[in-house]
Amino acid sequence: MQLVVNAVASTVADDTTVADVVRTLAGEDPRGVAVAVNGAVVPRSRWSDTRPADGDRVEVLTAVQGG
Repeated sequence: MQLVVNAVASTVADDTTVADVVRTLAGEDPRGVAVAVNGAVVPRSRWSDTRPADGDRVEVLTAVQGG
């Protein structure tokens, strides 16, 4: 299946979840990460059971601290 992840076309398995996408980009410790699928925020509690559809846009955002 094809997704657009952070503006980059990506091929993923058909059973990929939002949690899988986050793990690929942020590793096993996703503190400070937020996810949106087609512009709608996906709560962390739903990452494991949310499966994007072919062609969906997934944005994985990381909070950055600075001053």
